[in-house]
Order: sequence, then C-alpha cells, then structure tokens
Amino acid sequence: MKILVPTDFSELSEKALEVADKFAKLMNGTVTPFHSHIPISEMDEPYALGMSSQMYQDFDEIEEALSDRLSQLAEEKIDKKRLEKPVVMMGNPAQSIVEASEEYDYIVMSTHGRTGFSRFLLGSVVEKVLRLAHTPVLIVEDESDVDDFKKILVTTDFSDNAASAYPYAKMIAEKSGADLDLIHVISFDQFDEDEEGSISISSIREKRIKLLEKEYFHSLKGEVNSTVIVSQDSPHEAIFNHVKDNDYNLIVMATVGRTGINYLMMGSTTANLVRHVNTAVLSVNPKRDKN
Repeated sequence: MKILVPTDFSELSEKALEVADKFAKLMNGTVTPFHSHIPISEMDEPYALGMSSQMYQDFDEIEEALSDRLSQLAEEKIDKKRLEKPVVMMGNPAQSIVEASEEYDYIVMSTHGRTGFSRFLLGSVVEKVLRLAHTPVLIVEDESDVDDFKKILVTTDFSDNAASAYPYAKMIAEKSGADLDLIHVISFDQFDEDEEGSISISSIREKRIKLLEKEYFHSLKGEVNSTVIVSQDSPHEAIFNHVKDNDYNLIVMATVGRTGINYLMMGSTTANLVRHVNTAVLSVNPKRDKN
C-alpha cells in the first residue's frame, strides 16, 4: 500500500503527514512525502518582474534543497520503517500531484496550507485533485481526529458510482475493527409536498439500504447501521448536520454519483462537505482504472 502526501511545509499541511503515518500503520503501507515547486519563471508577471534569471535556473539545487527539507519534516512525523524517499516535482501543484499519484494507492493531503492568499491557493489545489485524480484522496483538517479509524460513515445514493467507495470503507473497517454507519439522504423538495409520496419513497429506500448493508458490509466485526435521512436541507447540509451529531473518524464517499443532473449534485455534495466538515474525508473517484 503506497501513500503519497503532498505538503507545502506549513504547520497545517503537516497534519496530513501525521494522519498518513497512522493510515500507513493500519494498512501496512509506506508514505512518500511530496512537494511541487512553482518556478518563479512560471509565476504571474508582477511576481517575476525584476527577478534575475539566476534565481530560478538552478532547478537541481532547488530540488535537492526541497528534498532535504521534506526528509527532515517527514522524519519528525512518520515512522522511519514506513517512510520512503521524498519526491519533488516542478510545475502546477494540482497537475503534479495528479500525475505523481498514478503510481500510488492513496493521496493524503490537508485542505489548507499557509494563511492568506496561499491558503486559498491550496484549497483550490485540493478541489482540482479531487476532481481529476483517479487515486482515492484522504482529505484532513487540522481538527480532524482520525484516532484509529474506529468509527466510519459511508454515504450512498444507490448508484454504481457511489458503490465504488464501498470496498475502501470495508477494507479500512476490517483492518481497524470499526463501527460503520451507512446513510442515504432524501431531500424533502423531491416530494413536491406529497406526504404519501414521501412516506412511500422513504420506505422503499429504507429497505434498499438494508439490503445494501447486508450485501457489502455483513462480514464486518464492528457494529453496522444503515439510515435514511429525510431532510429539507441539501444533501451536503444534511450530511454535515448528521456528522456534527456523531463523532466520526472518517467519512467515505464517491466524488460523483448518478449521471446527468444527479451526477453534478453528487460531485457538488462531496466538494461542499470537504469544505465544511472537520472530519477526515476519503473521496473515491469511480472512474479509477481497475488494473
């Protein structure tokens, strides 16, 4: 199990290294620290203006210095038995992470890095990685308490795309002995104020989620519960409110759900949830190649 951990050397992004060490221990994996450096020559004109060419030509020296710094930082957070040689790439951070991640099983990264404008930039990088990477992405906040991954939430819209996240949730729960909650959200506005329709749909989906629970998660040693939530809120708001009332260590969900309009809604749900929860979120791209 190979884990890639992008960092910008900020204190907030160090959280990803700490979580990656725990995750690698659980999964019997290795951790590779990663940094993408943007040369001054690739910055916008106002930033590069007046800079001598010498300042951004010595890429080999820069790479060596960054690699040494990555090693020093990673050795403070990660067990040496699980630590691999750092990787440094030059260029667009999101693109570099996606490209490098093709050789890895997981990406672990923080939603925010440095404060101010750079903090916003790293948040943007995360969203691009979530959309483009075929490798599952574990997103953490500084407040994320993964503990030993003992309580896991899995979301579903019953689509094939959503099902792509189940094997990951099951594998982590098997290794950690976690309790697992499986939830499905029905937005109240789907019913057009038809009370009988809402009761009927809720009943059908409650039966469906119980079948899904038995099909995918019956073998887990921890407690497994499945719930249908009917809410006047949007899906991500309903999930957020549910998470606030429960101390989960990890949320597992697909980046996209159904096709068409629902496809866009599920993608929006994942991105919005990542922005607002403190809980760690494992996002699985259903288009991941099965090689």
